[in-house]
Amino acid sequence: MEFASLTTVVTLINIILALGFLFIERREAGYTWAWLMVLFFIPILGFVLYIFFGRNLKKKNFYKLFIEEQEYVQAEADKQLAAFAESEEDKSQLLQKYTQLINMNIRSSHGLLSSDNEIVIYSDGHQKFAALFEDIRSARSEINVQYYIIQPDALGKQLRDELTRKAQEGVKVRLLYDEVGSKGISPRFFRELRAAGGEVEVFFPSLLKPLNFRINNRNHRKLCIIDGSTAYIGGFNVGNEYLGQVPKFGYWRDTHLRITGNAVNQIQGRFILDWHQAGKHERGDYGEFSFGTEPHTGTSPVQIITSGPNSATEHLKNMYIKLILSAKESVYIQTPYFIPDTSFMDACKIALLSGVDLQIMIPNKPDHPFVYWATWAYAGDLLNYGARILLYENGFLHAKTIVADGEVASVGTMNIDSRSFRLNFEVNAIVYDRKIAGQLQDIFLNDTRLCSELTLERYTQRSLLIKLKEGISRLLSPIL
Repeated sequence: MEFASLTTVVTLINIILALGFLFIERREAGYTWAWLMVLFFIPILGFVLYIFFGRNLKKKNFYKLFIEEQEYVQAEADKQLAAFAESEEDKSQLLQKYTQLINMNIRSSHGLLSSDNEIVIYSDGHQKFAALFEDIRSARSEINVQYYIIQPDALGKQLRDELTRKAQEGVKVRLLYDEVGSKGISPRFFRELRAAGGEVEVFFPSLLKPLNFRINNRNHRKLCIIDGSTAYIGGFNVGNEYLGQVPKFGYWRDTHLRITGNAVNQIQGRFILDWHQAGKHERGDYGEFSFGTEPHTGTSPVQIITSGPNSATEHLKNMYIKLILSAKESVYIQTPYFIPDTSFMDACKIALLSGVDLQIMIPNKPDHPFVYWATWAYAGDLLNYGARILLYENGFLHAKTIVADGEVASVGTMNIDSRSFRLNFEVNAIVYDRKIAGQLQDIFLNDTRLCSELTLERYTQRSLLIKLKEGISRLLSPIL
């Protein structure tokens, strides 16, 4: 009798919690149903999981900008929209073609367009970090570094030591890392850097090391800005695995950009917002940061687009969808995880039905089993529409790139999943340049030689066990 009473009480509490979630939280239906499943099948404990992994971030003025700052940002966006509309004859043919996409990015994410950028692409960790460390050694006034993951291994120590030496030389060094992504890091790891005058901040730190109420909203950005004139943006974090030195992953295939030009100022502004949010710094004091003022000779137009749980709309996802629907011939996507929502899947299907060559490259080496099988489920659905699904076999594919018609491309930190769409803080650079887009397309095509193909015939012959794994993973996909 006592057991029956306890069961009744637990059931009532669970129903109240579930109804509260259903009616108070205004979420996408798929996300809501996934959490309701957790609440009903794991009573009480499911609600504890929700507290840590499912709560909405408070969105209103998350970065605590002054009214004057908000008005300035909006005014700059309005100014560029007006100027862009008035200069139709001065725009290149490519920018004219993508006017709607550019305008959408300005309106939604205040992603201003700059046209004087020079870009270098890195698709190998050794090359990327060699260039980064060389730029760090050449820094004269300021180095701002932000990574989701910094491992306390050989590469992490090298980054720390390079920054410490520059701080000792009098260069202003700021380092921001994510607490959950960099869970192996302790404050002692940066003791010498701090002693040399470097500043280190943690994004959404834990109350206690294992207790973090913001574990579900992580800062997934990877940025480095040097002297306000050179910036790095892309998929590489800091750790030996990114050099292909961890047997579990093998060769690590990723993509990063080195940018010089006015887009660096946009990246710097993004870093400043995250830096002020993470630390107890005086807001509005941008004079302490370096911004590029010299004319640049680059010719690549770039927008820096950010998105996060504080955003009113899913800026980066919408940018991908608009780009896919704008394509006339081809769309090539590289992503470690392909767990899209309905709107993204519909965009892919529309493109395929329109005759666009849509190719999606994913790793054939899982780092998260549920994510891996959910990826197979969604990718398999697109086979019926004519998509080409490529399985990267030469290690682990971590690149987050999209190339449309060989003329516009995006590189950054956003994965194609609900976590990147709405839960994590992300940043991408979108480049309107046939030369750069062509290089990224060539990299994609070269990678196809290292892939097997998930054909419709191969997919339909998968075992019952794999189908079961896919089914369970797909049900959980909105909260993976």
